[in-house]
Amino acid sequence: MTEDQEAELEEQADDAEEEAEDAEDAEGLQHGDFVELEYTAYTVEDDQLVDTTDPEVAEDEGVDTQGQEFKPRTIVLGEGHIFEDVEEAITGSEAGDSGTVTIDAADAFGEYDPDDVQTVSAEKIDEDDRYPGANVQIDGQQGYISTIIGGRARVDFNHPLAGEDVEYEYEIVDVVEDREAQAAGLFEMYLGFEPELWIETDEVEEEVPVEPDADEDEEAGEDAEPEFETEVVEKESLYLEATPQMTMNQQWMMGKQQIGQQIIDQIDVDRIVVQEVIEGMGMGGLGGMMGGMGGGDIEAALEDADVDADEIVDELEGAEE
Repeated sequence: MTEDQEAELEEQADDAEEEAEDAEDAEGLQHGDFVELEYTAYTVEDDQLVDTTDPEVAEDEGVDTQGQEFKPRTIVLGEGHIFEDVEEAITGSEAGDSGTVTIDAADAFGEYDPDDVQTVSAEKIDEDDRYPGANVQIDGQQGYISTIIGGRARVDFNHPLAGEDVEYEYEIVDVVEDREAQAAGLFEMYLGFEPELWIETDEVEEEVPVEPDADEDEEAGEDAEPEFETEVVEKESLYLEATPQMTMNQQWMMGKQQIGQQIIDQIDVDRIVVQEVIEGMGMGGLGGMMGGMGGGDIEAALEDADVDADEIVDELEGAEE
């Protein structure tokens, strides 16, 4: 290693040490913290609602009929759950702090690009979507129809809020420390609702590789199959109840692996276990009645129904002859 390389490595080590010290000395909220946030965002020029957690604002703007629950949301600082400019404003703050941030169009939904408006054949669009304002997908791109005349449609592939500066008002309601509450908040952000969940530590059997002795390894050669043994290990598990609302959720169906991995990393658990619960109908239900009947039960049921079992048997034998 040359002297220059050694000097560069020492400089990198010093920088890393300084960053670690700065992180220790930092006050207030930092990246990785879970924050319960209340906010409302409007476009600066047209005063158009972008997003809100306030039910009164949602009612005034007429968006409270969309089945969405309007309440403070849990986000993780530094994970891109909100605009970067807002994250920077919140970093170093405390619970109870509030503020207003104006976000440039380029950092919000992007600048408006006229080249992203294209004319396409109406045949590429479903008949039910052939009207101005319809959201459509053309060749894998999401857009909306600005005009449609005859067999041609003008499709705008810009974001509907492209070119708009956004004013973002926020209040830090609380810092979320409870891990189950953290997980519930993340699931609500990803899926739109909070599933029933809990965290437990389980003992799980796991196959682990066996480290062979040096002499055995040399005798076996490079082509030897690795050996495994069963070992009982502790795993911290996040349990979810697989309700119909969850299993039929489009976001979950399309991205459960990605969503699950992000939550595993952010909550610091070993795995997520999704449990399906099937409730029995009980003795009053048809399934319980038929499933629990033995031969004597069937005879008793026939007697209660005033049916002669011997007559039924004779009729069946006569039909076979």
